[in-house]
Amino acid sequence: MKKRTLGNTSLEVSAIGLGCMGMSFSYGPPKDEKEMIALLRAAVDRGVNFFDTAEVYGPFTNEILLGKALAPIRDQVVIATKFGFNTSLDPREDNHGKPALNSRPENIKKVADESLKRLKIDSIDLFYQHRVDLEVPIEDVAGAVKELIEVGKVKHFGLSEASAATIRRAHAVQPVTALQSESSLWWRQPEREIIPTLEEFGIGLVPYSPLGKGFLTGKMDRQESFASDDFRSKLPRFQAEAMDANQAMVNLLLTIASEKAATPAQVALAWLLAQKPWIVPIPGTTKLHRLEENIGAVDLELSAYDLAKIDTAAAEIKLVGDRYPEALNALTGR
Repeated sequence: MKKRTLGNTSLEVSAIGLGCMGMSFSYGPPKDEKEMIALLRAAVDRGVNFFDTAEVYGPFTNEILLGKALAPIRDQVVIATKFGFNTSLDPREDNHGKPALNSRPENIKKVADESLKRLKIDSIDLFYQHRVDLEVPIEDVAGAVKELIEVGKVKHFGLSEASAATIRRAHAVQPVTALQSESSLWWRQPEREIIPTLEEFGIGLVPYSPLGKGFLTGKMDRQESFASDDFRSKLPRFQAEAMDANQAMVNLLLTIASEKAATPAQVALAWLLAQKPWIVPIPGTTKLHRLEENIGAVDLELSAYDLAKIDTAAAEIKLVGDRYPEALNALTGR
């Protein structure tokens, strides 16, 4: 597995990481613990060393899972987790219809201590603010994480779905190692202001949902049925009409994949990897064959001609549907 460094730091990780949320949360019922531990260990055996979780995934159960799977091989892995949601409430909204956030410094420190116990580690490699909390100045958030770094409980500070202005303010207090944000061929908004800002400050980008929550694999169409506990059932882009319209993006990936003897998922990931050397996607999966498919994208070479061809064709595709409902969209780009 090739390695990449997140921005101007010493944090070196596998070129593709593993997003672990779906093992415990949001994509239907939690998966079998023994099977997921085996999958996590298989990922390490194949060179993946970068694993992403959060206290809110479950809540708590995903961190517990990673603790069981990865603590015995702690020296081989980089673990990222997140704070910022009020886990006493629904992570998507509270009883008043407002996002349930809590990035008060005292809560950040409490979450760090609890995450360390669940993950069975002495220090969190990368600690992200999961979503920007407008009730707490970002300088206070960065200051709290800075204190955690000074006492050795955290190694690196990250943000998620933050605006360029917020990144600048946070970075002035405590250098930001990485921004986690949705980024893919069907969500290219970060290219406008975020990626130039990250490049300016030497901050890495960790794209989540780099395969469009599964859509860019080419394995879905309007007949796809999502259970009520699969959050895609509530996303505008996964309604039948939107999936029909957005199939054009999948067809583009299929065309390139056929030319490269690859899969649409591999082309989508290789395209992201080709954008900047400090971009590290974290596709999620609960299946070994998908893990191996995703890893294969690291060795897929897209030429300048290929990239230009993809960009030209993608620019002609009008994607339909918001990526989130209004309540969740309100948490992004703050």
